[in-house]
Amino acid sequence: MPTPYLFFDGRCEEAIEFYKKALGAEIKMMMRYKESPEPPPPGMVAPGSDNKIMHSCLAINGEDVMASDGCAQGKPKFEGFSLSINARNEAEADRVFAALGKTFFAKRFGTVADRFGVGWMIILEA
Repeated sequence: MPTPYLFFDGRCEEAIEFYKKALGAEIKMMMRYKESPEPPPPGMVAPGSDNKIMHSCLAINGEDVMASDGCAQGKPKFEGFSLSINARNEAEADRVFAALGKTFFAKRFGTVADRFGVGWMIILEA
């Protein structure tokens, strides 16, 4: 199964903290650029990026999601995909996404873009 890898372009730590609070995400691993055994090539990341996140792995609802600051230029862009969460029950679906609507394929379904522009789909299967 493919694992999503999100590049927050300098806002990864903020995103991780947000997902910890909003979704109960757990950090499985995290490495900053300054912790890398090999420094990035000159010009690959913005100056002063030593404390930015080179690589991380989060568990969200039991599934891995990888994340990084990437080149840390401050312009994250997420287009053409959404991440999906299968809620365990209606209360969880309502907690994750307050304004859900019913569909023919799920008891609850909704989409939302978070403050980073990442699209999320919340599903409680029928």
